[in-house]
Amino acid sequence: MMTDVVESSGSLAPHDRPAGDPTGAAARTGTDDAAAAERIGEIRRRIDEIDRTLVALWQERAALSQEVGATRMASGGTRLVLSREREILERFRAELGADGTQLALLLLRAGRGPL
Repeated sequence: MMTDVVESSGSLAPHDRPAGDPTGAAARTGTDDAAAAERIGEIRRRIDEIDRTLVALWQERAALSQEVGATRMASGGTRLVLSREREILERFRAELGADGTQLALLLLRAGRGPL
């Protein structure tokens, strides 16, 4: 387990870097192998792209869900439609297992607020 302290820039202080690792790449990637470190960097860049997309989609979904709720309530409907929530929970559980259920609960809360 790595316990080195990372500076606010995300890299190790020069005096904390292993000898022969002037950029601190081993600390950031967990390996001294240059080819593996480069591949890890490529993979992490793609993960960061996916994360940005997920955040944007999360925000869009929450806004749309809030609009559905506001439209429903403005027309005299109920705040929640539990059958719809169960449908979403089941879809995520079927695709992702227990983690999917937890993810669906978070998505639902983002759109409607806490119960």
